[in-house]
Amino acid sequence: MESSTSIERAASPGLSGETERSRFKRLADSPYLFILPYAALFTLLIVLPVAIAAAMSFTSFNTVEFPRFVGFQNYIDLFTGDSVFLQHAVTNTLLYGAIVGPIGYMLAFLLAWMLSQVPHRIRTLYTVILYSPSITGPVMMTVVWKVLFSGDQTGYLNYWFMKMNLIKEPVQWLQAPDILVPIMIFIALWGSMGVGFLAMLAGLLNIDKTMYEAAYIDGIRNRWQEIFFITIPSMKPQMLFGAVMAIIGTFNASGMAAALSGGTPPPQYAGWLIVDHANDFGFIRYEMGYASAVTVVLLYIVILFNKVSYKLFGDKS
Repeated sequence: MESSTSIERAASPGLSGETERSRFKRLADSPYLFILPYAALFTLLIVLPVAIAAAMSFTSFNTVEFPRFVGFQNYIDLFTGDSVFLQHAVTNTLLYGAIVGPIGYMLAFLLAWMLSQVPHRIRTLYTVILYSPSITGPVMMTVVWKVLFSGDQTGYLNYWFMKMNLIKEPVQWLQAPDILVPIMIFIALWGSMGVGFLAMLAGLLNIDKTMYEAAYIDGIRNRWQEIFFITIPSMKPQMLFGAVMAIIGTFNASGMAAALSGGTPPPQYAGWLIVDHANDFGFIRYEMGYASAVTVVLLYIVILFNKVSYKLFGDKS
C-alpha cells in the first residue's frame, strides 16, 4: 500500500505538468486569442470614444472647467433653438448624402464592372487613375478645383466662357450659394472611387466564370440579365461593404464648402454639413458638450442608413 501511494505521489507532478501544458495549448488554440488584438483596438479607438462622446453630450464642457451635467438640454437646444443645424446642416447633409451616396455607389460599381472586362495591364493603370483622387480626399483637391472655378478672369472656367462670349464678366462661382453646392457635389463624386470601389472590383474579378456559361445555357440572353441575376448576387459581401463605406464617407464629409469659398462658414451656410457644425462648436467655440450631442445625432443617422444597406445586401439566410 505504501509503495503504491508513493508511486502515485511521484507521478502527480508529471500529471500536473501535463495538465498545465494542455491548458496552455487550449488557450493558444482558442479563437478568442486571435481576435484579442482587434477587440482591444476596436474598444480603444471606437467603443471608448463613442461612449465618451455620448456621456459628454449630457454635459456643458468648455475644455477648461470640469464638465457640468445638464441632462437633455443640449439635445433640446439642438432641435428647438439651433436654426442653423435644422435648416442648413441637416438639410445639406441629407441632400449631399442622397446625391453623392447612391450616385457615387452606382458609379463605383459601373466603373468596377467596366474595368473587369478589360485586360490586366490596362485595368491596373485605370484603377490607379480612378482611385488616386480618393487618396488625398475632396478637401485637399479643392486647391486644384479652386483654380478652375476662380471668380476672377484668371479662373479657367471664366476665361474660356468670356473668350467664347458666353459671359460678359467673371462669375463668382464659389461665392454663390446656388452654385457652390453643385460644385461641391461634383467634386465629391469625382473623388468617390475609394475602398468600396476596390472591393467591388475584387469581387467582380473573383466570380466563377462557369456561372455565366451555365446561366446562358439556362436562358440568360444579355449583359443586363447577367449583371442582375449573376454578378450582383455573387458579390453581395463586396456590395454591402461598398454601401457601408459610401454611407460613412458621405456623412463624414466636412470642410469642403469652407475650403472652396475661402471662409467659415461659407456664404449663407451653403454646403454646411453636420460634421462642419460639430467642428464649429467643438474646436472654434469650445462647446464640447453641445458638439458631442451633434455627433451622437449623426451617429444615429449613419446607423439608420447602415440598417437599410444590410436589408438590401445582407445575408437573409
